Amino acid sequence: MIYQFMDDHNDQFSIVKMSQTLGVSRSGYYRWRGRGPAKRTLENKQLTAKITQIWLDSAKTYGSPRIHAALLANGEQLSRPRVARLMNKAGMASQIRPKWMRTTDSGHALPVAPNLLGRNFEAKHLGQAWVSDITYLPSSGGWLYLTTIMDLADRQIIGWSLADSMAAEATTIPAWNQACSRRRPGGELIFHSDRGVQYACGDFTELLENQPLVTQSMSRKGNCWDNAPAESFFKTLKAELAVDTDTCSYPQVRRILFHYIEIWYNRKRLHSSLDYRSPAQTEELLITQQQQAA
Repeated sequence: MIYQFMDDHNDQFSIVKMSQTLGVSRSGYYRWRGRGPAKRTLENKQLTAKITQIWLDSAKTYGSPRIHAALLANGEQLSRPRVARLMNKAGMASQIRPKWMRTTDSGHALPVAPNLLGRNFEAKHLGQAWVSDITYLPSSGGWLYLTTIMDLADRQIIGWSLADSMAAEATTIPAWNQACSRRRPGGELIFHSDRGVQYACGDFTELLENQPLVTQSMSRKGNCWDNAPAESFFKTLKAELAVDTDTCSYPQVRRILFHYIEIWYNRKRLHSSLDYRSPAQTEELLITQQQQAA
């Protein structure tokens, strides 16, 4: 509708100019609006306050797409460009933090699994495909190692561990045990990772072999795109974590990660690949769909 278009772009173009260009009257627009220009200013002030609160709740990490989705979920009716304009006017933007380093120790002679996932990152059911990765985090006591396991269906981090050692018993094994305790495999499951020694060693592969419905899959050598969702999670974590962990102790880093993963990311953060739902909301939706189909 022409008047709606004018309303959405009132912060960018004048009503006079749009009325002339679009061939409509200003009086018609204001009748449609049922209010004068001063009302628009008040609306923008109220919207900016709501946008600011959402932005702060996200630790200043949300950009206009996620803030727009959050506003729509709260019953607001407005366009994403309008959100972007109000954010820009108020000096709000998604804040990106410096990257952390990560690496994969694939220089070993252990057997590696074939790439069965094949970059098929769309899972329709919970427990259909899990992906895992390890990254480094700086701390006051040296490097710490974060291992995560994500279910591709709802992009939820269902298992994670933090350790000051790269050994499998401190990284992949506790993360796997936590994932199984929270979401035990009930059907055929592909477990995908890179070729790191923590995933290829006997202690870890024996865990998978004890689960007859689980099949191990590994990325091709040096190909990070084969494990893109796990890589993407670490990229998001690095960009959004509000604290510089290099000055924090191990207990402090663990508390920071618990809050980010369990409170923010899994339960609240809107995920673009999930139609701007949180992983927890998507989990509920998939469980409901599964129950209705039964």
